[in-house]
Amino acid sequence: MSSSGKFECCLTSAPCFINTFILFVFRLYYFYNHWTMQVAIYFFICVDLSLALFEEPALFPLPFLATSIAEVLCLTAFFGRLVHFAKVTPQMVFWKDTKNICIMVTIVLTLFDLIIYGSLEAVNIHSIRWSRALRPVFLINFPESRQIRRTFRSIRNTLPDILYVFLLFVFSVLIFSLMALKLFGDRGLQTVEGLPYFTNILDIAFELYVLVTTANSPDVMMPAYNFNWWYSLYFITYIIINTYIFMSVFLAVVYNNYRKHLKNEIRKLAYLKRHKMIEAFNILKVKVGTEFVVTEARWKQLARIVMPHISGPHLELLLRISDEGQKGHVDKMNFIRLADLLNIQVVTINIKRHPLEDWMPRVYQSSASLLVQRMVRHRIFVWVYDVIILINAIFIALDEKNPFISYAEWLFLSLYIIEILLKLYTYEPRAYFGRKQFWNWFDTLIIIAALVATVANTTIQSARKYNSQQILDIVLILRILRLLRIIVSIQRFRLIVTTLINIGPTILTFGGLVLVVYYVFAIIGMEAFHGKVQFFDPNFTTPNALVCGNPGLKDSAFARDRYCKNNFNDLASSFIVLMELTVVNQWHVLAGGFALVTHQAAKLYFIGFHVVVVILIVNIFIAFILEAFFVAYSLEKSEVETAIEKKIQELGVGIQEEEMQDGKLVDNMDAKDGGFSGDDGDNKRKALKGLYFRIASKKYRTVDALLQQMFESEIAPEDEGPSLDEILNFSAGDVYPKNPNFENSA
Repeated sequence: MSSSGKFECCLTSAPCFINTFILFVFRLYYFYNHWTMQVAIYFFICVDLSLALFEEPALFPLPFLATSIAEVLCLTAFFGRLVHFAKVTPQMVFWKDTKNICIMVTIVLTLFDLIIYGSLEAVNIHSIRWSRALRPVFLINFPESRQIRRTFRSIRNTLPDILYVFLLFVFSVLIFSLMALKLFGDRGLQTVEGLPYFTNILDIAFELYVLVTTANSPDVMMPAYNFNWWYSLYFITYIIINTYIFMSVFLAVVYNNYRKHLKNEIRKLAYLKRHKMIEAFNILKVKVGTEFVVTEARWKQLARIVMPHISGPHLELLLRISDEGQKGHVDKMNFIRLADLLNIQVVTINIKRHPLEDWMPRVYQSSASLLVQRMVRHRIFVWVYDVIILINAIFIALDEKNPFISYAEWLFLSLYIIEILLKLYTYEPRAYFGRKQFWNWFDTLIIIAALVATVANTTIQSARKYNSQQILDIVLILRILRLLRIIVSIQRFRLIVTTLINIGPTILTFGGLVLVVYYVFAIIGMEAFHGKVQFFDPNFTTPNALVCGNPGLKDSAFARDRYCKNNFNDLASSFIVLMELTVVNQWHVLAGGFALVTHQAAKLYFIGFHVVVVILIVNIFIAFILEAFFVAYSLEKSEVETAIEKKIQELGVGIQEEEMQDGKLVDNMDAKDGGFSGDDGDNKRKALKGLYFRIASKKYRTVDALLQQMFESEIAPEDEGPSLDEILNFSAGDVYPKNPNFENSA
């Protein structure tokens, strides 16, 4: 039978057709989740967001036709990605998902705005591209950006809780504004610029709001204070109530409610994960005796599918943990925690022999060589170099033109090079410069860079051709950077810095959040303020240059302080202005300047940015970073990590973090409990091919990973949670009835 005949026959067979369809859907789903597709969608999102650099007002102007074609291509890619997602998602689920509706509506609105704007441009009528502010919607709502979307959702759920505090704060500002109007309005006082002092209720409210940020302190108080020092009590009382008490309460309420909603989100994910594992268990289970279990072969097959690159010894270790009684199968409770087992990074360490031990064993194992190795491994060796670094710091602070200092620099460099060579002689080089040995790389690169710069500087000076100030600057910087080696030496310093590095990836979520808010405010600012302020070369002293190209800024603090470059004439300048507003220093001068060249209502733009970014997002960011640091710095091991470490020690293949020095096992390993010693130790070595294991240091690549460690420990292992329908319909304020501990902790 021909191939076409076989295909027709297959179509007439229902099971064959169903299998073909399932295979097609599976391949479509695999293609949707392939990394190339995710990279492609992020590429188009970046292109779409970066179009603001080339559109009027532009940093790099391009014709409207070029930017519009690029935007249409991006919208086509977004629509194609959405259609692809619809093909691998049940229709009811797809149409109930708000983010899919947001993407479709944004695509339609963008095309509508693009057509209208292009039509008006064709007849030389300039309009506003309002849809550009919607571009971050694509970054937020695609499935790949679930972290940013979850953060936005948590903030949205937090807003009703903090609204009452904010309204009370606004009420307090208004009350003090009325008091100021009655106290100072009829006194005939004037500001430094000669303007009436506190005679307009709106101006008073704005000045007092600025005072909450302390940006105009003590300037706003001085006219009243100069008139009568008793009036200072009014401002002191205002600052205590609104700046310190209200802002502190506001921070506490914002973060407490944000954390509660985010905790509920993680709780929902934890229960969903357990339901998925239970579903997988029900598919794979077989009955052995009176209980249902998953066979060892199926468990291994599933683990390899989920984590294809897992090593055989690592897989065997996890199986030993899951199959506690070595019965050849895994029960339901141990199967459910498979996902947690695979998520914990277990480092497999293969103890390697030093190359010199193979090339010249007699020399390397001689008494003199062993004495050198013991000396390098000893703690005193580290202390000696700590003292050398401190002495080096004193010499760096001295005059580098002194010839004695120059010779001393060569001495210190020589000592550092000797230290590295001794460590390479003692420790196996491939382990010393292993993939995880960040501090060893850091230490070595600093010394090599300092050596190269010092040699280059000496060569140039000896040639007597010229004295390169750039080379001297590099040498000076590298001398100072050598002091960072103290971080490498002191374990507590390394622990703090490593913790900061480990929680670094979690900050990216807030980075994306700030990018979205900055982008929206930048687009709005460009549409409202572009061209109102111009920057001129500082050498120009024409009247137009002195007022930033706008007569409305004459005699203003904005022009007097030469803030002309702080404008919204392109995307890059807008982002810089928003960063300055985030710092809040002098933000009232910026707001006042743009209000003078447009309308006093423009101050609402700057107040809105301060509320959204400084009060809400920055406060949440600071509080989260503090808690994330404390959690990552001192969080106890989870139940699964404890089980892994216990099994590692039972097998006698455990290495603790403190038992490793620069990538090499210390000599006293055999003397410790759980180490390899005697005949039993030899058998254990052979059983797992002489490999050692240890739990890697925690690295939280997402906010979820960190919070999961914080919150999942509160769920009992046997707690399967509510039904799947209850979880899917779970709202941010719900509390699961099955777990009262969550209600107390939330």
